[in-house]
Amino acid sequence: MYQRILLAYDGSAPGQQALLDCHEIAQWSGSELSLIAVMPLPLNNLGLEGSIYDESLQDSEKERYQAILDTGLRKLGDAGLKASGYVVTGDAVSEITLCARQIKADLIVVGHKHLDGWAARWWRGSVSKALIEQSPCSVLVVITH
Repeated sequence: MYQRILLAYDGSAPGQQALLDCHEIAQWSGSELSLIAVMPLPLNNLGLEGSIYDESLQDSEKERYQAILDTGLRKLGDAGLKASGYVVTGDAVSEITLCARQIKADLIVVGHKHLDGWAARWWRGSVSKALIEQSPCSVLVVITH
């Protein structure tokens, strides 16, 4: 069935649910698990003019994302599963699909929360939807309300 599962993990409620579902699939199929936390580029807002890259933010953000990832890895470890983890920086969809190709994943698991208003959905976009379009393998979208 699935030999390698990649979980896009951010510690959110949808991410927690995806972790639980990923855990069950991995136990059932005996899969290798990998978690990836994608950190956006640290930018400082300048207002309407745009943003600039802020290297001083990168270290603190990397520590925060590593802590989120470590929590997920610890939960899987407590359940008796071994998993590897990666913190990467960049566009979530690009980084997740790149990692999936590198580790030859059979399945990507991602959490998703329905956004309330059409404007929020339009402005934010959907990582899940883009992953389905660009993924080199199957994608399981775990929905929370």
